[in-house]
Amino acid sequence: MGFLQVALALATFLCSLVAGFLFAFAVVVMPGIGNLNNREFIRAFQAIDGIIQNNQPLFMVVWLGSLIALVVATALGIGYLDAVGAWLLIISTLAYLLGVQLPTFTINIPLNNRLQSLNVDAMDEVAQEAAREAFEVRWNRWNAIRTVIACLVSALLVVLIFRY
Repeated sequence: MGFLQVALALATFLCSLVAGFLFAFAVVVMPGIGNLNNREFIRAFQAIDGIIQNNQPLFMVVWLGSLIALVVATALGIGYLDAVGAWLLIISTLAYLLGVQLPTFTINIPLNNRLQSLNVDAMDEVAQEAAREAFEVRWNRWNAIRTVIACLVSALLVVLIFRY
């Protein structure tokens, strides 16, 4: 098995784990904590996000590793794959960068940080409701977008693996 096959297999595995993580948030975590009152919702999200914000090692390996492995596979694949394969890999990488990673760092993480900075115990119910409203709908919308794109990228990568 050559470097390209290893990089492509690793990228597929790690990108699929990221897609599964985003999917789990979209269909289980956020709907679950969405049933909580404002104070409990904020505290629950702060606790969950706190694990990620503290650079949970396995999460960091998967998240950053997916990006690195995909870029490496693309760099290797451009010179090795036929035109269709190279374009599928380039499209997958651009979709992952622009549709998963970019919104994560420009939208979801800033929203997380804003919620993380709140002292929910010092807030009244009106302030808690306003904080949740400023967070939840936008965060969920962008997580849904990231989830769909991450799943499509994983599917394209699986197609590439079976193609080569």
